[in-house]
Amino acid sequence: MHPSKDPLRGRGAKINSHNPYDNLRYDELPDPDDNLRTEYIPTHPKTILNRITSPDLGQGYGLNCYQGCEHGCVYCFARPTHEYWGYSAGLDFETKVLYKAEAPAILRQSLLKKSYDPLPIMMSGSTDAYQPAERGFGLTRKCLEVLQQFRHPVGLITKNSLIVRDLDILTEMAADRLVHVCFSITTLEEDVRRMLEPRTASIAQRFRAVETLSAAGIPVMVNISPVIPGLTDHELLPIARRAAEAGARKIGYSIVRLNDSVADIFTDWIQKTYPDRADRVLNRIRDCRGGYSWGKTVRGAPPGGGRAVGTDPPAVRTGPP
Repeated sequence: MHPSKDPLRGRGAKINSHNPYDNLRYDELPDPDDNLRTEYIPTHPKTILNRITSPDLGQGYGLNCYQGCEHGCVYCFARPTHEYWGYSAGLDFETKVLYKAEAPAILRQSLLKKSYDPLPIMMSGSTDAYQPAERGFGLTRKCLEVLQQFRHPVGLITKNSLIVRDLDILTEMAADRLVHVCFSITTLEEDVRRMLEPRTASIAQRFRAVETLSAAGIPVMVNISPVIPGLTDHELLPIARRAAEAGARKIGYSIVRLNDSVADIFTDWIQKTYPDRADRVLNRIRDCRGGYSWGKTVRGAPPGGGRAVGTDPPAVRTGPP
């Protein structure tokens, strides 16, 4: 696989897509010679826990210490959330990262309220809890310290091996069955990983982290997500096999969903990065969604019948519960 030269090396999106909440549309592209340094912007929320209402995810709360994500995964479904903050879902999402310095204190206050309904907390729903910003701000670790003190259940989703830094907290919480971790792994090919999700941990680093956490008794799941038809779908079984060998207790997968602005960002990316296979990939994604616009969640069936495509199947156990 030989992708064409990347005009914005180190970043996922190649454009700043239009923000639908802006009255004006502008066509201003960054200088390809600019290194697009990440800007960290403080924000001061009044609340930090978001009640999960999706029937696909179950009951609980989402906790995000950051908005935007420097990992730059071009397919990220959370990109459009940056538009609510007045930014683009494209390059802005990965170069303008908002951080919530008061998150640990607000979390503590929330847990102490008499009206608090105790349900599991997931870190994070719309950004990676262990993205590069966490090395400097440490907000995820501080929130974990609060949850550990309250003996509160929590789940973490990440693509970054930085989570091993918090092995001390996670091990103690796992002993009380209060924590589980999910690693998202999309491909085993480093060339594809660098283009698709440029600032994530390498595949080898992620599997080493799975091994380290599993050996420490922390329940780990590997989610093969998203599966991109025509680009990464042939890797499902090899990833599953390697995850099981690394100690993952469960494996899941989901097909890429190009919601809202993500459709334009991904289409631009695949046409510039893999022009020889762009049409095939885009057409196969449409087929998986029943031919509908990508902004909709569609439960379509594959040609010839079979299980509905576009839904997330139950996880497959690879080890003891």
